[in-house]
Amino acid sequence: MNDEAPKSAIELAMERLRRQDSESGAGERPLTEAQKAEIAEVKRVYSAKIAEAEILHKSQLMTVWDPEERAKLEQQHRRDVERYRDEQERKLERIRGTRE
Repeated sequence: MNDEAPKSAIELAMERLRRQDSESGAGERPLTEAQKAEIAEVKRVYSAKIAEAEILHKSQLMTVWDPEERAKLEQQHRRDVERYRDEQERKLERIRGTRE
């Protein structure tokens, strides 16, 4: 009899995905030092952009009292932050995808 506890659906799915990755040769490869430096730089730049957007957004909110206008500012701010996060993720994927 097997002494191991039953595996959850997530554990089974992860095992299956790891097996598929190893069969297709898409295993994890370590990042180079240059890639690590690029990743750190991209994260630093986009963290600064998001922080700047937060500051500007709060500054704008302090001058607007109309609820509809505030809602528009909130929506624009969410779009801006989402765009920055998407750009960051695309750049990180590009860096991680280029192996030496």
